[in-house]
Amino acid sequence: MTIPNPWAKVFSTVGLGVTFLAAIAIQAVALAQTWGAAYWVPGAVAAVVVCGLAMMRQRERTWTAVAGLVVAAVAVLVPLLPGTGLPAGLGPSIALGLAVLVGSAVRALPTVRAATIAGAGLLLVATQFAARPATAVSAIAAAGWLAALGVGLSLRRIDDRATATAERVRRAERLDLARELHDIVAHHITGMLIQAQAAQVVARRNPQNVSDSLTEIEAAGLEAMSAMRRVVGLLRDTDDAAPASLGREGLSTLVERFSRQGPQVRLHAPDDDTEWPPEVTSTVYRIVQEALTNVLRHARYARSVDVVVSRDAEAVTVEVADDAPPNSVRPHHRGGYGLIGMRERVETLGGSLCAGPRPGAGWSVRATLPVPTGEPG
Repeated sequence: MTIPNPWAKVFSTVGLGVTFLAAIAIQAVALAQTWGAAYWVPGAVAAVVVCGLAMMRQRERTWTAVAGLVVAAVAVLVPLLPGTGLPAGLGPSIALGLAVLVGSAVRALPTVRAATIAGAGLLLVATQFAARPATAVSAIAAAGWLAALGVGLSLRRIDDRATATAERVRRAERLDLARELHDIVAHHITGMLIQAQAAQVVARRNPQNVSDSLTEIEAAGLEAMSAMRRVVGLLRDTDDAAPASLGREGLSTLVERFSRQGPQVRLHAPDDDTEWPPEVTSTVYRIVQEALTNVLRHARYARSVDVVVSRDAEAVTVEVADDAPPNSVRPHHRGGYGLIGMRERVETLGGSLCAGPRPGAGWSVRATLPVPTGEPG
């Protein structure tokens, strides 16, 4: 999972809250000076409720928007009743809070629900205009609704495009995994066929040794089933099948190639001859390849990169970390679509992947891949 920046959300929330408070205070002072000290209270109370709902919109977008519309409707309709003598209800602070609620609903809610909420907001603005068509309050309310609709639709389109792109990446990674599944299963089945043929020979010459051959065939079958079980359900495109990636030798070659193009890359990997399941080996290779590619693209000022591959009794862990300075430019999509595909691959194998800034400086991509018991390793 990509590590989020907690301060960005804090700053945006605090900034919005300060903006709401400033709008409520300015509206209250203006009403007190023009209408009298007692007239600012109803509008301020309604504004506090609407703006408070806007601050909580991400918890429940539908009901916060509906509640905000109800409070705003009361604020618009009550001053229209005979004898109330209250100022125009949909003041700037209420319009601001309502704009945030409507924009949030348009961006994230299903189409029918979002359209209903936007339509209700338009109805309130139209009611305000019908009652007081020539006031600045009505103009501000209309501008707020238009801004909410425009921003909400723009963000919705961006979100839809990002979702579609991420889905294409996930699908491509599933197809790539399916190609490897074909190669892995073909390898196991070929071995089983050879062992079965050998067992026939053993049965004719030394019938008492047939059980050993059958045990070996059973073990090969279990290995094939284990590999299939972790990637079952994936579709396979039979064209341009990718070959299985090498282990440490392949990583060494990859690291050497990237070192010639960018910062120095140091590889730390086990020196023993331990074998991993082919799907784990290829996934480690792809993660290192994607992470190093991101370094070349987005960390121009990095001086070195460490690639660390380790293995314990249950899992293989791979981490790629650079030392780019903290003030270097890192695009928003850093750790984006390429790592979406890697995450799909890792999670399919039952592992986990995270990417994000390191303490102090640099960026890290870390994945953990379980190695099932009963397989070579």
